[in-house]
Amino acid sequence: MKKIAIVGAGPTGIYTFLSLLQHGEPLAVTVFEQSAEAGVGMPYNNAENSRMMLANIASIEIPPVFSTYIDWLRSLSDEHLARYGVEAASLHVRQFLPRILLGEYFRDQFLQLVARAKERGFEVNVKESCQVTDLEATADGVNLWMQDKPTPEAFDLAVIATGHVWPGEEESTRSFFPSPWSGLMEAKIPACKVGIMGTSLSAIDAAMAVVVQHGAFYESDDGQMHFSLDSGSEALNIVLMSRSGILPEADFYCPIPYEPLRVLTQQALEREIAAGSTGLLDRIFHLMVAEIKQADPQWCEHIKLNNLDADSFASAWFADRHQHDPFRWALSNLNEVERNKRDRRTVPWRYAILRLHEVVQECVPHLDEEDRKRFDVGLARVFIDNYAAIPSQSIRRLLALREAGIISILELGAEYEKDVQAHQTVICAQEQRYTFDVFIDARGQRPLKTNDLPFPSLRKQLEATGEEIPEVDSHYTLREPACARGRIAFGALPWLMHDHPFVQGLTECAEIGAAMAKALAQPAAYSRKRLPFIDV
Repeated sequence: MKKIAIVGAGPTGIYTFLSLLQHGEPLAVTVFEQSAEAGVGMPYNNAENSRMMLANIASIEIPPVFSTYIDWLRSLSDEHLARYGVEAASLHVRQFLPRILLGEYFRDQFLQLVARAKERGFEVNVKESCQVTDLEATADGVNLWMQDKPTPEAFDLAVIATGHVWPGEEESTRSFFPSPWSGLMEAKIPACKVGIMGTSLSAIDAAMAVVVQHGAFYESDDGQMHFSLDSGSEALNIVLMSRSGILPEADFYCPIPYEPLRVLTQQALEREIAAGSTGLLDRIFHLMVAEIKQADPQWCEHIKLNNLDADSFASAWFADRHQHDPFRWALSNLNEVERNKRDRRTVPWRYAILRLHEVVQECVPHLDEEDRKRFDVGLARVFIDNYAAIPSQSIRRLLALREAGIISILELGAEYEKDVQAHQTVICAQEQRYTFDVFIDARGQRPLKTNDLPFPSLRKQLEATGEEIPEVDSHYTLREPACARGRIAFGALPWLMHDHPFVQGLTECAEIGAAMAKALAQPAAYSRKRLPFIDV
């Protein structure tokens, strides 16, 4: 049997294992998971999340393992669901539910996956609470080192599916958290002035982790959300901040699976890529304009799309929100999207942008250096804002905190300074100075480079190739060094974000897992040639 190591048992590792099982050839698979329970994944485990934190993906969008998420949910008892504030009668495929509940689903599916693999003749070894400390590609396969074991174990093939990377809890203090996943869930936050860098769902979740220590949310008879602050916690004050000072919009209704694009099709994209990098971004934007005009000419007229380019489109996209108080805009947007959900109405321009982001992402590795910078500060911001729309319940809670006088938004502007001191953090922006007793950096995952790899031997091998970022082929196997081709599949999301800036969803995890499994099932076919980088 081929001997395969899967490093990381979150969604990417699960979907890779599932695809290997579907290929049919019995394999000897060892799954390494550094946490206590394989199959849950960091974004969904108990240690890193509270029951207040919602997943911003619904069952209708989640690629099933053996059962769909909604079918699994309906198999649970009323008592089990009630632990998460979920009523069985209210379950539906577009519902956003606590992240921890989604973690339970993946754990259940992983255990089924292990059992079914064994039934089909696979040799399966699951190593929980086992950290992989090093990897090395060799002429014969891959050497893998585990914590506290000086002798490596040899594998024919290895999958790196380590997921998100956050600063360790040792980098946190009582007054500063470098991420919401660096000890915040276990920390006791006093009623004080709390600064949170970011205004996305991660930042809102960080705020929720703090406020539930000082009060509770409740609904009034008219269905409105409110927050009751505990006696003695009156000093609690939370400030969300970002350069723009705007909030994300609420998730909107649209057909799923996505309807095909009419103008910027896969064929049109490949034609533009083949035409060369010079002017590629502007040519792609021209096709985007044509696509959006077909979808919603009235909105195009409203924002004067004919007068915009790839650089000015982002300013027009955010213009209305910049002109309104962020909380009033959030309330208005919430009412709109909830009305559209009831009426099953799709806003054409929002849906067009949502479908465009996956196609446009494929051109990113082919942009020249200048166009890549333009993309990052322009169109990328639009796409991220659109697809990272957040659950309506999160908006309701945010508005309840605003009503209670607990939370505010700070626009930092283009330039600001942050000074992390021993017992406080100081932010200087637009000639103002802001001091916070507790500060949480909630800006999300940043792209990582080769020198950030946690595997010293593999890092050294990759650095010897001169590449700042690990280079992978269309099946996510390493191109270099030569001995790694067809032997190491690299599905670690933070290192893929350079060429795939929108790669952090469960759909992407499933696609990457399927691509890596295909390469591993036939490694020789992919080790002999260098394929162009395209999304799968």
